[in-house]
Amino acid sequence: MSEVKVETNNSVKDEVKKGSSFKSFMGKNGMFAVLIAVITIFEILTKGIMLNSLNITNLIQQNGYVLIVAIGMLLVVIIGTVDLSAGSVCAFIGAIAGVCMVSKGLNPGLSIIISLVLGGIVGAAQGYWIAYKEIPGFVVTLAGQLAFRGFAMIILNGKTIAPFPTSFANIGSGFLPPLFYFKMGAGYLVGSTVIIGIIFSLAVVLINMKNRKKLKKYNFTVESKNVFLAKNAVIVAVILIGAFMLGSYKGIPNVLILVGVIIGIYSFITTKTVFGRQVYAVGGNRKAAALSGVKVARTQFLVFINMGVMAALAGLVYAARVNSAQPKAGVNFEFDAMAACYIGGASTSGGTGRIMGAVVGGLVLGVLNNGMSLLGVDNNWQMAIKGFVLLFAVVFDLYSKKKK
Repeated sequence: MSEVKVETNNSVKDEVKKGSSFKSFMGKNGMFAVLIAVITIFEILTKGIMLNSLNITNLIQQNGYVLIVAIGMLLVVIIGTVDLSAGSVCAFIGAIAGVCMVSKGLNPGLSIIISLVLGGIVGAAQGYWIAYKEIPGFVVTLAGQLAFRGFAMIILNGKTIAPFPTSFANIGSGFLPPLFYFKMGAGYLVGSTVIIGIIFSLAVVLINMKNRKKLKKYNFTVESKNVFLAKNAVIVAVILIGAFMLGSYKGIPNVLILVGVIIGIYSFITTKTVFGRQVYAVGGNRKAAALSGVKVARTQFLVFINMGVMAALAGLVYAARVNSAQPKAGVNFEFDAMAACYIGGASTSGGTGRIMGAVVGGLVLGVLNNGMSLLGVDNNWQMAIKGFVLLFAVVFDLYSKKKK
């Protein structure tokens, strides 16, 4: 009788463990599943245009700068505040770059360095008032939104200046030089893009296997073997299909390489460094973080310097993409970036959020924009639908917390 009882208890524990594992898995990967579902729906509705190689390339190039802002914004959201000035800073830095390269004829490399340094100074100026004078970030960055939009208009005198040097414009609209081609029917496939896709997919699988092994070593709960295999199979399929589609056009866009490097760097910073842990600690409980030795003001200050640099980088990428400096550039970038963070699982109260979550959230918004445009949906309806998507993400976050 006791043996039956033990078996029953073990069975119940296994079921609970499986349920917890499934909830954990969906919590971490649910938005990725939503992204695939949204892409599939628009692929059907657009009759194959959504996953057309040209459209995929446009989707990447049109959303690269938003993803850059979103990655910077995530750290701001994690510490429990927002930056409403990011879009205006993009326009301001784009204007500076335009004057340097187009009007003054400065070297593009030097102009980029000047722009990024200036972005850091902008972030430091705002961060000083927020971190050391304890003025709410909403107020400081709202003032920054108005001020830097005005500066962009003043610098450009309300006019667009163009074109940029080709070497700079290629950052936003160029492609990784192809090493070789494959003959494919009447056309060609950029073979180097496919090879890079294969190497990258293998690297992702190996990293996932290493992380799983490490978690099991320290007795952490991991997803079942079948779920793990299925997840990695989907990841590999997505990467290879994407590489094939890009290879059938012009190859890998330069902006994709840039965004990929940034994702790797910030994923490492947020998960493997002391600064990353301090950012989460400040957002989770500021007083407890201070009592544990974290320099709260310094951490906030550095986060805003980083935000300024990321906004500057996004402004440069956008200017390179449109090959011009525009006084109206960057409109609503900050709202798209915040929406990407919240849709990707970042908490509105701070302390929670992942880099890949923000990236996936940004891609969901990008696919929605692109898909609705392909279907001819009115811009006003597009804004309304994005608003409801953001509201749903925030409500879902609050509901999930209450259940815990």
